[in-house]
Amino acid sequence: MLSRRNFLTAAVGVAAATGLAACAKEDGNTAAAGSGSGSKAITLGFSQVGSESGWRTANSDSVKSAAKDAGYTLKFSDAQQKQENQISAIRNYIAQKVDVIAFSPVVVTGWDAVLKEAKAAKIPVVLTDRSVETSDDSLYVTLVGSDFTDEGRRAAKILEKVLEKAGHKGAVKIAQLEGTTGAAPAIERAKGFKEVMDADHADDWKVVVSQTGDFTRAGGKQVMAAFLQSNPDINVLFAHNDDMAIGAIQSIEAAGKKPGKDILIVSIDGVKDGFVAMSEGKINAIVECNPLLGPQLMEVVKKVKDGETVERWIKTKESDFMQDQAKDALPTRKY
Repeated sequence: MLSRRNFLTAAVGVAAATGLAACAKEDGNTAAAGSGSGSKAITLGFSQVGSESGWRTANSDSVKSAAKDAGYTLKFSDAQQKQENQISAIRNYIAQKVDVIAFSPVVVTGWDAVLKEAKAAKIPVVLTDRSVETSDDSLYVTLVGSDFTDEGRRAAKILEKVLEKAGHKGAVKIAQLEGTTGAAPAIERAKGFKEVMDADHADDWKVVVSQTGDFTRAGGKQVMAAFLQSNPDINVLFAHNDDMAIGAIQSIEAAGKKPGKDILIVSIDGVKDGFVAMSEGKINAIVECNPLLGPQLMEVVKKVKDGETVERWIKTKESDFMQDQAKDALPTRKY
């Protein structure tokens, strides 16, 4: 996990709109080749988790756009949030003898066998966005991604500011919408949030209910409705991503409550729809997790292909936002 290893984290800021030109949708393992510099193009096999959220869509677009700009041949597959689909895609890339394999793992465990196959085939593997647990760290080269544990800590710290600004007094009863069970961001965001809560708010904060919403709006809506039935006195929602928070808002409103007032909401990601909800006063604060990893991934792929040493950890540049910043920040958010 992130706390036990050094990782390469993409050092990204908010990208300009030109960096997000959408590519045509591709089904299965198809190629999207850009105009190269005359030398043999690098072939990159990339297996994406799925298309479960606005963040993931922006991440996929960033990878496709950056590969085209770099002149790489990209073989892109959508695992539809199923590990077996991802393993199948990686094996397909091995059979095709691509130069480098990159993937964002659905869950943390269960990768040793296929990673050993890639190593035996002498195809380097780069992780993006999410970490894995393996018996041998040499099975992959590096990770391009964010520090999810720190994002959880930041979510707890910004909740302190939200509570202060709202003038909240008394017990803080928190509902937690978790990401996909077994996925690194779900595990680590919960861990970071709990660290701060246990250290600084053991007497007044309590997570009264917690369940996965699978990082989707539909999941957030459904689970939040159940939360409100079983725990109608919830006054804070911590959502592991914006899409679940947006889904939860629908259930909060359906229950006759005001999101952002009756139930204070903190989420993670910073996609456009999240900022819209925040500008409307329905989300109180968002911890940014930048999805635009494509350019950094292509730089790493080239270094790996050229046999260069790759640094293990470069801190990402991310920000935290509250409601009073939302309207100013929204015009710059193109993802």
